[in-house]
Amino acid sequence: MNIELKDTAERNSDTLVAMPLRKTSQFLMPYKLEEAAAQEGSYDIYPKHSLKPGIIFNGYESLAEWIIEQKVVIIDGYVGVLWDKFQDNLLNRFSNKKLSVKFQNTTQYFKHYSEVEEIVKPFLGSDNSVWGTKCTLSLIDLFEAEELQNALPDDNYDINILIGPGASLSGWNVPVIYIDLPKNEIQFRMRAGSVCNLGMTKAQDPFSMYKRFYFVDWVLLNEHKNAILDRISVIADGQWPENINWMLGSSLKEGLDSLSHSAIRVRPWFEPGAWGGQWMKKNIPGLNKEAVNYAWSFELIVPENGIIFESDGLLLEVSFDFLMFSKKEAVLGRHVKNFGDEFPIRFDFLDTFKGGNLSIQCHPSLQYIRENFGEQLTQDETYYILDGHDNAKVYLGFQENINPTAFKEALITSQHENIELNIEEFVQSFLAKKHDLFLIPNQTVHSAGEGNLVLEISATPYIFTFKMYDWLRLDLDGKPRPINIEHAFNNLDFNRKGERVQQELISQPVVLNAGTDWQIIHLPTHANHFYDIHRIEFNNSIEINNEGGCHVLMLVEGSSITVTTANGVSNVFNYAETFMIPAAAESYQLINNGINKAKVIKAFLKG
Repeated sequence: MNIELKDTAERNSDTLVAMPLRKTSQFLMPYKLEEAAAQEGSYDIYPKHSLKPGIIFNGYESLAEWIIEQKVVIIDGYVGVLWDKFQDNLLNRFSNKKLSVKFQNTTQYFKHYSEVEEIVKPFLGSDNSVWGTKCTLSLIDLFEAEELQNALPDDNYDINILIGPGASLSGWNVPVIYIDLPKNEIQFRMRAGSVCNLGMTKAQDPFSMYKRFYFVDWVLLNEHKNAILDRISVIADGQWPENINWMLGSSLKEGLDSLSHSAIRVRPWFEPGAWGGQWMKKNIPGLNKEAVNYAWSFELIVPENGIIFESDGLLLEVSFDFLMFSKKEAVLGRHVKNFGDEFPIRFDFLDTFKGGNLSIQCHPSLQYIRENFGEQLTQDETYYILDGHDNAKVYLGFQENINPTAFKEALITSQHENIELNIEEFVQSFLAKKHDLFLIPNQTVHSAGEGNLVLEISATPYIFTFKMYDWLRLDLDGKPRPINIEHAFNNLDFNRKGERVQQELISQPVVLNAGTDWQIIHLPTHANHFYDIHRIEFNNSIEINNEGGCHVLMLVEGSSITVTTANGVSNVFNYAETFMIPAAAESYQLINNGINKAKVIKAFLKG
């Protein structure tokens, strides 16, 4: 799997009027539930976790009242927040009450942007490279630390506020308000040029900004968020330019604690792409039908997903990181010693219905991704076919007679001279049928062909795709997509060829256990995969034990199921919705709400 940067027409969910702050075809999440009501029994693009009434508050007026009671506060938060708008909205409320306020902004304490650029440069790779290396610095390294820590409240003002990313590094022993922002909104703002990277004074091109976000800014800010988690007095959602929803930090902790023992569904988000299809546009309500296509759905790519809380109809989204930072043992159980606060399993959709073929690609070995990009996991994948045309294909493994030198020469010639390849001279293809599972351990050549809806079940890393051949097409901006032949040939396993592909890379289902109206089918993964897959098929209901681990599930056949965890909390999930059962839930019951047999895919960690 690979993620591209796209620039497409952007619409607001209420007015459908172009907004210069965002550049995307995706709607802005409404702040109130009635504006986001899902069609009963169908996929919900805004899944919520309900809290007690009176927990979430709306508006700058209410937040200003809380700040007035405190008199001195820190407002910290994530990159991409519209800090000027946030400050202006608060200032208006204080001015209306005839209160004097002193804002000090952390932007004035960053090192000069040219020095910041030099500090982070070693982590960004070459200018034309898609990838950098995960940053090993700390957020304080981007600041003039002594100046920041010498900033003090001024007793001549009624209210003192230190505001901006890293404000908590000042050492002020006062309440902390933290403004969180979904990763999708950061990218939509990035593409519009309305935000910039940490320590910078203006936006750059989206390609450079995303690389900097991924390898530097998000790494530093996640580390900082984890460090100040226990200090947060208020958590606020910063995705609405002129509005705010917020709740107390104690309520966030209670909500996360409850979630860590119950079924969890994160908020998915959707992206068009050069090869994108029409299945999601047709089958998922609430998406913008004017989008050119949808290539991906981020079902559970937790570095970029959030969790939506609801109270009195008000919605507040926080990043999944909050759950892992505070409840990683409850989420991962016995596997926490191996993965820490990194959630290891990823679910996403690849939609090529009436679209195109993905690029011919491979992913790095574990050693290569660690040495070159600083990641701890590599991109081991599987393709589960959720739906597809009769003649849909998956490209997988090499032909028996593969000549690596000839293959490389053909790829280079194709790239330089814009010559179409008959890729099946080199790479095998297989018909892809509904519920098939194709195994793609790292270093394996592969692609999903046109006419598939693929549920990609994978290790969490998601941007390390080495494209070798991209069918001579351009991206949605009319530009060539990056080709990475050298990286690919540093990793390709040319022994995955011929009959061995059929034997080792196409999962052969085995019935593990069965009852009168249910069965559990094992879909074995490759020896290199650290996760395994079962399909649970049942007419009425079935009990599943977590056995000390975390399960990631999706209803892949049937209309809807009710999931009840051992703590008595029940949730309804519809066809094609992903959800996760933390290890601390201990056990859960699946109840079929439809008239036909339900089929649920379950991915879990081995060992």
